[in-house]
Amino acid sequence: MKIDVQYLSKKKLTDPVLIEGLPGIGNVGKIAIDFLVENINAKEYIKIYSHHFPHSVFVNEKNLIDLPVITIYHKNIKNRDFLFLGGDVQPIDESSCYHFCDTVLDILEKHGGKEIVTLGGIGLQKIPKNPKVFITGTDKNYIKTFKYADNKIYGVVGPIIGVTGVLLGGSYRRKLLGAGLLAQTFAHPAYLGIKGAKEILKVLNAKFELDVDLKKLSEEIDEIEKELMTKAKSITETKSKPTEQNYFG
Repeated sequence: MKIDVQYLSKKKLTDPVLIEGLPGIGNVGKIAIDFLVENINAKEYIKIYSHHFPHSVFVNEKNLIDLPVITIYHKNIKNRDFLFLGGDVQPIDESSCYHFCDTVLDILEKHGGKEIVTLGGIGLQKIPKNPKVFITGTDKNYIKTFKYADNKIYGVVGPIIGVTGVLLGGSYRRKLLGAGLLAQTFAHPAYLGIKGAKEILKVLNAKFELDVDLKKLSEEIDEIEKELMTKAKSITETKSKPTEQNYFG
């Protein structure tokens, strides 16, 4: 199955860090990456099209179609290159996910990158008032460099599925430094894990000094949460009887 990697810039990179956030539980990772890209004005660097993506197109604001695409954005911050991987889709099945993740890791290694961070959510049966961020990864010492993230994650989650998990697995096999940041959120398809995304951005900002305007993020969150509050309460009240299972990715 085909993966088409299109470079939009010839910019040379030095030891870049890749941070991934795609749709998943509460869309926590996607929300974090989307805000980050916009807030620091990261530029499109690579577009990835693939037969591995859902067999559909999106209708845009111009009433025309957009193909499913995953984009890698670039920003040099304090003389360090960062790559941010985001989009509206994930690969459609297990083999597609592995193929896609191998391609992404090939891109990172091609540019001399040895460090990757993936973002996702841990689905709870109730809306968390103060979401915690948990961390796992490929190396104990590397994990300890992330402040404000709880590394006591064993028993909190099961397998980390999708690109968020498989990229970490691939990083381990290639002996790269990898970390997965997972924020608590509500396990309902209609819920947006905005607070969880904010907590993840706090961790990323502390680790990499990304110059993220967290005050602006807080203001945006307050506005959005006012609109979602009524809907969220309705979801909680009408949700079926809770089970013991947690969801994440």
